[in-house]
Amino acid sequence: MREALVMALFFALSLYLARREGLLRGRARSFAAAAALALAFALRWCMLDYRTLDYENFLYPWVEFFRQNGGPGALRYSVGNYNIPYLFFLALFSFTEYPDLYLIKYLSIAFDVLLAWGVQRCLSLVTESAGRRLGAYVATLLLPTVLLNGALWGQCDSIYVALAVTSLYCALSRRPRLSLALITLSFAFKLQAVFFLPCFLPLFTSRRIRWRELWVPPVVYLAAVSPAVLAGRGLWDTLTIYLAQGGTVGSGLNYNSPSLYAFYTGGGDEAALGRAGIVGAFLFCLVLLGVLLWLRDRCTERILLCAFALCVICVPLLLPHMHDRYFFGADVMSLLLAFLSPALLPLPFLCSFASLLGYHAYLRMRYLLPMRYGAVALCLAAALIAFYMGRELSPRPRRDKKV
Repeated sequence: MREALVMALFFALSLYLARREGLLRGRARSFAAAAALALAFALRWCMLDYRTLDYENFLYPWVEFFRQNGGPGALRYSVGNYNIPYLFFLALFSFTEYPDLYLIKYLSIAFDVLLAWGVQRCLSLVTESAGRRLGAYVATLLLPTVLLNGALWGQCDSIYVALAVTSLYCALSRRPRLSLALITLSFAFKLQAVFFLPCFLPLFTSRRIRWRELWVPPVVYLAAVSPAVLAGRGLWDTLTIYLAQGGTVGSGLNYNSPSLYAFYTGGGDEAALGRAGIVGAFLFCLVLLGVLLWLRDRCTERILLCAFALCVICVPLLLPHMHDRYFFGADVMSLLLAFLSPALLPLPFLCSFASLLGYHAYLRMRYLLPMRYGAVALCLAAALIAFYMGRELSPRPRRDKKV
């Protein structure tokens, strides 16, 4: 009963935000939105009791460790393979007798709502259509990987992606310090936020963010990890957690991920192939940034949104050692672009198909289809975005106003 009440509160919050954003215009639209949002949180409620091996083998033991060693005070120890901000929440959860499984999932669901809000705010930069924005808002909460990631799997990918997407909105709406603070928090929660980072450089060159504001990230990051320092952990040890965790990603080229390494069948020099992927990802970022800098006078909000989507698809597509959930940002950004233009409508289907192959492999412990099918889908998605960007960047006259 308590869990149903919590989901009802999340539903009320999501409905309030939609109303506050002016998305609920007319009785028919309001009723349809309410029904869709009710479905989104009803589905989450049905998933709350599901326990995965990740919870049993990692999250639950970590919460128990905090419970037996003084809660946040135990942050002075090296616990788990997450950074301090997420571990701080787990430490707080250890203070209550309320089932930590639910609390872990509630945290992710709360950021699902922020994620949906951030997606529709990004869309508001390029369209005044309340219908499109409402569609993106509801669709984000119903996107299969968003549903499964937090409410079923108990993972926290919605946290770092919600912060990254909201950071992007703040940057494009000329709120540079808040943007830098949010992307830093995103990185502090999860290393995979680096997939978003390459396209922040054009935000500096286009003066959406000023170089003099670079003091924000170190200050925010230090504040984010300060609970561990205050608990007695060494400052250098705390600041270099990601370096210390470098070996925890595994040595395999692919972990149920639809990356290009899904085509690898063994027999080659894995170390050399891994280095080739890293070089490939670096060269991709270099080329993309070069194009954006060269044509910076034509870099509208549409182009920058596409560039971010291309980054979060192609960087993990090329890198080795990727895991099944690393395309979460790609799923979300592809959905955003689908509401940007009808020409990009296939994107969320392609990206979600690729991600769901990895989700199925973990959650069902068997492959539905070969993971290389997902890699092909992501390549098609990247090609579609690149074609759209090329058309938008062409010197022909085009409309830059909102539609």
